[in-house]
Amino acid sequence: MNFFVPQALRLLVLIFLAESTVTARSPNIIVILADDMGYGDVGCYNPRSKIPTPHIDRLAKEGMRFTDAHAAGPLCHPSRYGLMTGRYPFRTDVTRWPKHALIETGQMTLASLLKEHGYHTSMVGKWHLGFEEQGYDRPLPGGPVDCGFDEFFGLRASTDIPPYFFIRNDRPVAPPTDDIRASRSKDWSPIQGKFWREGGCAPGLDLSTVLTTLTDNACSIISRHAASEPPERKPLFLYLALTGPHTPWLPDEQFIGSSGAGLYGDFVAMVDHEVGRVFDALHKADMVDDSLILFTSDNGPVWYEKDVDKFDHDAVGGLRGMKGDAWEGGHRVPFLVRWPGAVNPNSQCSQTIGFTDLLATFSDILGLSLPDEAGPDSFSFLPLLDGSQDANQSVRPALVMKAARKDTMIIRSGRWKFISKAGSGGFSEDPPKALDEPEEQLYDMIKDSSEQVNQVTAHPELVSRLRKELQRIVNTPSHRKSP
Repeated sequence: MNFFVPQALRLLVLIFLAESTVTARSPNIIVILADDMGYGDVGCYNPRSKIPTPHIDRLAKEGMRFTDAHAAGPLCHPSRYGLMTGRYPFRTDVTRWPKHALIETGQMTLASLLKEHGYHTSMVGKWHLGFEEQGYDRPLPGGPVDCGFDEFFGLRASTDIPPYFFIRNDRPVAPPTDDIRASRSKDWSPIQGKFWREGGCAPGLDLSTVLTTLTDNACSIISRHAASEPPERKPLFLYLALTGPHTPWLPDEQFIGSSGAGLYGDFVAMVDHEVGRVFDALHKADMVDDSLILFTSDNGPVWYEKDVDKFDHDAVGGLRGMKGDAWEGGHRVPFLVRWPGAVNPNSQCSQTIGFTDLLATFSDILGLSLPDEAGPDSFSFLPLLDGSQDANQSVRPALVMKAARKDTMIIRSGRWKFISKAGSGGFSEDPPKALDEPEEQLYDMIKDSSEQVNQVTAHPELVSRLRKELQRIVNTPSHRKSP
């Protein structure tokens, strides 16, 4: 007997089957982003680190450690823009963030991609990508819930940038109607230690409890998700953007003296503890083996050479520079992926990847192709995670970014790194400049990862090629589609 099935019903069945197929093979995705943590702060990257990081090190033992992963920029807001959108931050005006949303209406993000394909999407923590601000007694459009997240709890920016208040979804939990005086630490530089700026503050908000409050909310989301009925349960995407170890460095009492790197090291140890709490919550929820956990940092640390000398702790692990810099210490970051059944435990990858690559990778995990207009600078590194591609075969072309100042641009192409101007391009003090010193920099990152020998004059043809390639990528709206 033949049954007539209306066209609309057939379409609904096809949609349901497609979504079921995607969901069935989709892991929970937990992205944990530390704030201003250095490549050399973590024990699995620096055996000489003076900071205990057992929980982050565990992720390395149970997953893959990338040794040449880069933020989208060496500062907080550009880095987060690239991570969320798969688009290089120099392609937009990121300086608008204090009053305006950086992500455009309808622009694909990690959250909107995953939400569209069956995920429940949650964000907790530091946004730093702007809202369309109209006063803090009104809704704040343009933030996480307008960029693909089902829910958000967190702050507009760092805990040293006022006003200080929590936001739930698109509304302040309590407006910043009180004032807080500025704070400094006499034993540190003006932008280190217990540093925060004066400004508005929500009544009763204690900056020293912000980090744990964020972790509490993330763990609650995990336990709530696990408690939902299986037929209704979607895979979870949780983006936890921690506020540490960015200033102010405010470790709990139990962590004071726990490291050999002073107040900063103690705060990093506390951040590691918070990562452990999230891991424990996933265990209790019986979700840990069904989850892809990705841990990284948004840029390098605020850690000067004098701090290395004082504590014998190298927060960039033998690299050069720090936060803001064009040198590796500004943007090469710890990057760990734990994904049981897909990623081999205690594995390592030396390929160059960047934050903008997350969008294409997550799309690839779902068996999807990105639309032409999405993730213009995003390239999937899934073949590196699951071993489907030779680890020596590059998954992306050149990586490009902009340093914090002087319009200094960087391009990394294979083993070579070209910097368009002399000096750090960021927060590190520039070394004394010789009269015959070139205005550009070129380093062989295989032989000279600490960027000590400038080879600009030795390779003029290579410099010319990299200069042209850099300009082409900057001027091409979509790096992914360019030849």
